[in-house]
Amino acid sequence: MTAVQDDTEIGTAGAAKPISEGETPFRRFLADYAESKVAVAGAFGVLIVLLIALFGPWISPTDPYDLASVTFMDNRLHPGGTMGSGVTAMLGTDGLGRDMVSAMIYGLRISLGVGIGSGIIALVIGVSFGLCAAYFGGKVDTVIMRVVDIQLSFPAILIALVLLATLGKGIDKIIVALVLVQWAYYARTVRGSALVERRREYIEAATCLGLSKRRVIFGHMLPNCLPPLIVVATMQVAHAILLEATLSFLGLGLPVTEPSLGLLIANGFEYMMSGEYWISVYPGLALLFTIVTINVVGDRLRDVLNPRLQK
Repeated sequence: MTAVQDDTEIGTAGAAKPISEGETPFRRFLADYAESKVAVAGAFGVLIVLLIALFGPWISPTDPYDLASVTFMDNRLHPGGTMGSGVTAMLGTDGLGRDMVSAMIYGLRISLGVGIGSGIIALVIGVSFGLCAAYFGGKVDTVIMRVVDIQLSFPAILIALVLLATLGKGIDKIIVALVLVQWAYYARTVRGSALVERRREYIEAATCLGLSKRRVIFGHMLPNCLPPLIVVATMQVAHAILLEATLSFLGLGLPVTEPSLGLLIANGFEYMMSGEYWISVYPGLALLFTIVTINVVGDRLRDVLNPRLQK
């Protein structure tokens, strides 16, 4: 099949699909994305999660961090019960007397903050190492990729457990642990894409024009490696949220005063057998919803950004 020209796209059947007059690539991207109803629903789900996390302090019925509003008399209230402050606990309260809706909103903010924050830092570090490995090659590529291979040979949860056992608890500690776990995925992904771009004519032309190596790497190679990076970054955010929840559930993530979704699940696990299911079930459903919607968005992005995967 001949190469696709600049004003065409690969269609779902592999044929050239021309862009209509007045249609921008961004509009075409949105149109391709909207072809899947499941993907659109996932995008709306992610938007809802982000809005809840962003406006959490204003929509939360109570402040779970405010010790003056938390009383032991309100602990383990059934869904729909009334707290001592007069607030109706729609989803009940946990073992510390905190309103579950409020605790879940603040927990979602922490989980998303940890996932997105660690993902951005890991992305910057991994992309930098991956691009340098592909551009310079030789010993630089060998050293970087051997380190990546060694790290990827161990389970991510094992590395995170060892790091947190050394660093201790706290948001900053868990972000550092997640960054050290995730950067290798970005490095390997961008290195594979950059190796293909490294052999193209425009890189040789930019080098012959005397452009600096930094400009060639980050100004020319990086933009052409973005499609797979976007997909990997989306998936890694969901993976980081799930990994943080697992670590918090095991008691190695965040302290009890910072209620992430994983910690809320862990706090209610001991009450499951006594019938207080809501303390663990509702945060678990919120975590499941967040992970599934992000993964649906990432899966659709993979299909749209790589037309060869479209059916």
